[in-house]
Amino acid sequence: MEFDELVNRYRDNFSDTDMAIVKYIFNNRKEVKHISIHKLAKDCAVSSTAIVRFSQKLGFDGFGELKAFLKMETAAEKNLQGDLLKCLKNFYSQTAEKIFKWNFDDANKLIHKSKRVFAFASGYVQSNVVQELKRLFFYDNILIYELKGREEFRSILHTLTDDDVFIFVSLSGETPLVVDFAKQLKLRGVPFISITKLHDNTLAGLSTVNLYISPADFDIRDEEITPVSFKSMLPYFMLIEIWYVKYRSWLNSQESC
Repeated sequence: MEFDELVNRYRDNFSDTDMAIVKYIFNNRKEVKHISIHKLAKDCAVSSTAIVRFSQKLGFDGFGELKAFLKMETAAEKNLQGDLLKCLKNFYSQTAEKIFKWNFDDANKLIHKSKRVFAFASGYVQSNVVQELKRLFFYDNILIYELKGREEFRSILHTLTDDDVFIFVSLSGETPLVVDFAKQLKLRGVPFISITKLHDNTLAGLSTVNLYISPADFDIRDEEITPVSFKSMLPYFMLIEIWYVKYRSWLNSQESC
């Protein structure tokens, strides 16, 4: 579990004061791991009691536990440094370990009971993820209709009901078009699942069910020792493959009842 995931899990219980604390921590993550509760309260323009209450809403006894949690995140990140192949191996292993522990029941129920499933991707890689989703769920005769733009969305919007389900695949969860679509579905009571990067984002907050991925940046150095960065997007594909296998397992458990 990471801080970003905790925030998304409990954000419905947050007050404006809590959101101010969240914003400060996101913008000053390194500093928060070392400052006192009084300094944090002063910088956020809130009381020390508000910091304690915020920490407790995330499941900690107090700010001390929250600060220790943030320090542990940093230690985990440092483990990904060093030899690139070892970094990739550790990253893949840690990602898989996290995803295998997730409970996909809420997403499974939405998919299973829906009459129609629609999907929208906010980018090239995300579109490839949707294609893989379509391929996997086709084995169970679940057809996923991918919408390509605003006009296609508008053309089916008036036909959508709470018997349908939408899947949004986005990295940031802040793409204006995706957020606009999500708000319109929310107003109409149409359930939707979001797959986004693990951080506090608008799309995840609006979603009926939100699933997370954590892409990672790695530096490859050429002969001139010039850093060349690339982002590993494998977690997207790892997530949907594990989700599908867990869907099959969940379906079998329902049929045996």
